[in-house]
Amino acid sequence: MLEKYFGKTIEVEIKDKGKSVKHSGILLTFTKKQGKKVFYFLKLDSGYNIGIDEKQVKKIKVMKKTNTKTSKTKTETRKDSSKPTISLLHLGGTIASKVDYKTGAVITEFKPEDLINMFPELKQIANIESKFIGNMWSQDLRFEHYNIIAEEIEKQIKKGVDGIIVAQGTDTLHYTSAALSFMLDQLPIPIMLVGSQRSSDRGSTDAALNLINAAYFIANSDFAEVAVCMHNSSSDDYCAIIPGTKARKIHSSRRDAFKAINTIPYALVDFNKSKEDIIYLNKEFSKKNKNNKFKIKLFNNKVKVGILKQHTHMLAEEFLFYKNYDALVIESTGLGNIPITELDKHTKEHSKIFKALQSMIEKDLIIVLSPQTIFGRLNLNVYENARRQQDIGVLGHNNDMTTETTFIKLAWLLSNFKKAEVKELILQNLKGELSESTEFIQEYI
Repeated sequence: MLEKYFGKTIEVEIKDKGKSVKHSGILLTFTKKQGKKVFYFLKLDSGYNIGIDEKQVKKIKVMKKTNTKTSKTKTETRKDSSKPTISLLHLGGTIASKVDYKTGAVITEFKPEDLINMFPELKQIANIESKFIGNMWSQDLRFEHYNIIAEEIEKQIKKGVDGIIVAQGTDTLHYTSAALSFMLDQLPIPIMLVGSQRSSDRGSTDAALNLINAAYFIANSDFAEVAVCMHNSSSDDYCAIIPGTKARKIHSSRRDAFKAINTIPYALVDFNKSKEDIIYLNKEFSKKNKNNKFKIKLFNNKVKVGILKQHTHMLAEEFLFYKNYDALVIESTGLGNIPITELDKHTKEHSKIFKALQSMIEKDLIIVLSPQTIFGRLNLNVYENARRQQDIGVLGHNNDMTTETTFIKLAWLLSNFKKAEVKELILQNLKGELSESTEFIQEYI
């Protein structure tokens, strides 16, 4: 009955509990059968789906199509000399995606100029230029992609732009922010990483607020570091400016998925206020200075770093899997404990784990612990077993970096320094990745 309306915007009147109810949206092109019933799914303007029992349908009306054609304006329009110039580097992800109404899935679709045209507030804040780097999901990024991004940032800085927004998928946004933080030295301008939890064609998208607040912060602050700009709460108000090495995605779908770990954001930004608002929470950041001697240090794609999450009932072979790697991050429990103590007949495997770690370190594999607890830091001087770990060369004492930042920092150090230097530098604070004191703050306003 409804097949001919697939992909069209319709208004459906159904009979529900004796009452007539109307719903409007785009009819998705799949059905779900439960016994003899056939259910169709309608994509509402809010972005959510509802199921419709075919037998409940009383009336269908095809709605007039809105003009969704993308404007073919140039990506670089006439500049306003009174406004700063911001470059938008486009990598794809949910922020550049829309719902495919043939399948109901989210696909990467929008080009950078599409995003600019979708959110005209950007042009009110700054001259926006765009550059297409790749249309890909963030889980597919590799070290070479970080190099490509860094090299493009270098080109944009040489062009004289006043700030750069990197738009990519959120799943590994915090990996990219950490990577760029280490790669880019003596930044003269700010680099904002922005993503979206919900596709840009949905009514509940967070893309607009994240992008516009990032641009507003660039244009109205003297900040010159790498940071993540994402929703501070589930409401459409403030975005948090989170240090690039301290950001972490801690929720799979909420719009405020990103939080600062063991520190506080640099600032909260809300361009929507009657008086556009920037609330500074931490002003200890590098300032804009176009005289800085900017340089980049890239990743070596051949570097092999692994991540092993500690759990109960571990086996020595789990650790030995990484014996031919350059380094291993172990996401350890508590203050930094690994199961290396043989207590009874049931824990004989733990002696094998200790010997495995010892043999790997003797072969010059670097092992660094990170906190599994997310918040807090490690202390390898509290328990006897942790002291034994240190004795054989396990690193991580006082580490409060996230596992993701520890992984990225290790890979970057191994790409640019000798192993002896890496062992010294991994627990030195280079780009704000290690806190002097850890702070547990979830709500900032």
